[in-house]
Amino acid sequence: MSGIADHRAFILANTVQLACPLVPELTLHLAHEAVPIWHKTEEELGQIGLAPPFWAFAWAGGQALARYILDHPEWILGKSVIDLASGSGLVALAAMKAGAASVLAADIDPFAASAMRLNAELNGVAIKVTSEDLLQAPPPQADFLLVGDLFYEKQLAQRVLGWLEQGRTQGAHILVGDPGRSYFPKDRFEKRAEYMVPVTRELEDSEIKRTAVWQLP
Repeated sequence: MSGIADHRAFILANTVQLACPLVPELTLHLAHEAVPIWHKTEEELGQIGLAPPFWAFAWAGGQALARYILDHPEWILGKSVIDLASGSGLVALAAMKAGAASVLAADIDPFAASAMRLNAELNGVAIKVTSEDLLQAPPPQADFLLVGDLFYEKQLAQRVLGWLEQGRTQGAHILVGDPGRSYFPKDRFEKRAEYMVPVTRELEDSEIKRTAVWQLP
């Protein structure tokens, strides 16, 4: 595909506007089914074996983190925020709705960048979007670093943890939403809240995922 306009057209053609189950305040461009949009993404890019289109679904960790932020806006009010691996932009949008001064939503998938912009327009908020791999360098200065559901692969989890710990030494507050992924080091975090999150059975092992919000102390 040749650019952002094509990504936007693809997203609009293959998603519908849906309220998030745990965060009904926010509506996103989401896919009804995982397999069809997965195959269409591979066809459009001419590649096989791609990762799922993470931007097309409201994942459990992101929903829980977004819910927590909206329920506790005092954490975010007037603060600068970075949302790592933002996907649909759900957590980033929640942060802006909660009164953040600025939000940078980062995701290396160019489709995600377009999805985040579309979802920001849909919800009437303004966020900054980048496709840079922020894990390649120390975290940019920010009051909060947010991560929803990113501890599903061992090597990636190790990189993310190291990046977050570096951000913490720089003074950032760290919040993570995680539904019990295999590589989430919960012994390094403190639990702040827990939710029962509706999810798609196509991508998860159940229709409801017990999901927690954690803080890196």
